[in-house]
Amino acid sequence: MLLAVAMFSLMDTAMKLLSAHYPAMQVAALRALTSLPLVCAYLAWRGAFAGILKVRWALHLSRAVIGVAMLSLFAFGLKKLSLAEAYSIFFIAPALITALSVVLLKERVDAARWSAIAIGLLGVLVVLRPDGAGFLTIGGLAILGAAVCYAVSAIIGRIMSATERSEHMVFWLMLLMAIGGSVLAAPNWVALRAGDIALLCALAVTGFIGQLAITEAFRLGEASSVAPFEYSALAWGVALDWLLWHTLPDQYTLLGAAIIIGSGIYLVRHERVHAAAEHP
Repeated sequence: MLLAVAMFSLMDTAMKLLSAHYPAMQVAALRALTSLPLVCAYLAWRGAFAGILKVRWALHLSRAVIGVAMLSLFAFGLKKLSLAEAYSIFFIAPALITALSVVLLKERVDAARWSAIAIGLLGVLVVLRPDGAGFLTIGGLAILGAAVCYAVSAIIGRIMSATERSEHMVFWLMLLMAIGGSVLAAPNWVALRAGDIALLCALAVTGFIGQLAITEAFRLGEASSVAPFEYSALAWGVALDWLLWHTLPDQYTLLGAAIIIGSGIYLVRHERVHAAAEHP
């Protein structure tokens, strides 16, 4: 998980650098387009192309549409915010997944977990500046929207995992996002600069390795033990912000991040206890 977070942090850095020159929708399309050859090579190596057309198309299409929206919103938010600020807001995703599981999966969530979700949302408001100076900035709202999309995508992925191979899920997500993102970005497409080739290669490699690492992390370890390490992204965000843009998070970002991370870790740990109680 630590390797996955490091790779995704570097991938997000590449997206932030690209978003300074290219439209957010194009950055989302490039994220999928650059990763697609590596995903295809991985499927060939795993011998996973068999039965690749026998999938639940409605769910794959829905997840791809949400994926394009998530990447576009995230790329737009990164253009406006520092990495640390973006990560602090995006950390609300686990709480949103828990909340949405009630609506979409008809799962039961007790009062303690609802309280943790409410506290996490309070942390988001802190990051979004309660003093009014920068309250509800468009960049912050974009990252919050990306977190909502991520949560919905995770719920759909949970439903699909009962019948779909993980390799097929990754392949169709990347392919459909590449197609959909490219079509939507075409009217305002900006010609790629030769100087960005290395950045695009980094975008592909870090995203691909990160996906493999996070899949392996959850395969080898319990979610309640592995998931909290995702919050190490904040350390990467602070370090990369300082190295590349010479900025550091303010007290609101750090306080809000602490609140959100605390509620997120509680939810993950509580889920483990809840699962153990249901399946002694």
